[in-house]
Formats: sequence, structure tokens, C-alpha cells
Amino acid sequence: MQPSPAESGTPAAHGSGTVTAPRFDERLTVPRSWWLITVLVAVSGGLVLLPLGPVPMLGGLIAAGALAAAGASSYGSARIRVVADSLVAGDARIPVPALGEPEVLDAGEARAWRSHKADPRAFMLLRSYVPTAVRVPVTDPRDPTPYLYLSTRDPRGLVAALQAARDR
Repeated sequence: MQPSPAESGTPAAHGSGTVTAPRFDERLTVPRSWWLITVLVAVSGGLVLLPLGPVPMLGGLIAAGALAAAGASSYGSARIRVVADSLVAGDARIPVPALGEPEVLDAGEARAWRSHKADPRAFMLLRSYVPTAVRVPVTDPRDPTPYLYLSTRDPRGLVAALQAARDR
């Protein structure tokens, strides 16, 4: 789901000029084990260039480590927020009135919805290392996206924030 030009921008663009504090804000950071893998990639980069001498080895260590850390940090920078009357998930910004009743998915249901139950038209902010998720139907008849699948470590908190934004 791509954000429309009217929906992109800051939360202040929707209100009276003041930024509303988020009701829900989660960053889907990568697990600690991925940072250990980043260190191992850095060491591998240094070992590959070890036959060329200590300076190239140090350059390989730094370059491989920086690239691996940038990749892990970038992948773990996805955020889910409920701000004012919008759900912001990754690059998408969806008005809460265009959403249906959110559904909390436990680990088993989340796995099913990201595999055999998945619809290719759905917007999926998917992180395989996050076992739980929320599925939110899109009720806007002009939007071809049937639902949003959002990996989250706090599915109940996200559902509560969406319901509070809808009731507002």
C-alpha cells in the first residue's frame, strides 16, 4: 500500500498545527543474535583480505562490518505508529476510519497468515523474527488492499491504540 500525497507528511498536516503524541510507537529492531552475525561478517571481511597484509585486512574488517551493520540497522528500522487518526506502518500511512476491526494473531495464526492464508494484494510489514502480528482489514472500497499484516511484539497494545483512535 503506497501512501497518497495527501496522506504523506507529518502528523501536524492532519490537525491544527500541533503534533499529537503517538498512541502506539514500536520499532521492529533486529534480535541481538543478528548483531553477533554482523561481527562475524566483519571478521570474515578482514580474514578474506589477510593475505594482502594488515592494512587491507583492517580495511576489509571495517568495510564489511560497516556494511553488515548498516544492513541490520536498516532492516530493523521499520516502525509502526498510531498517531492522531492515522496508522503509520513503514512507508504507508492509512487513516484509521479506512480500517476495519483489527485482529490479534498469535504465533501460529501469524505464521498461517504470512504463508498459506496470505493474499498477494495485502500490505505486509513482516519481520520473521517477530512471532506475533495484527491483521487489519482495509474497508475503503477504492483501495485494492484487502488487509494489513503487521508484525508486532505488542499486538494487544496496537489493537487498543487503533480502537482508541477510531473511538475518538
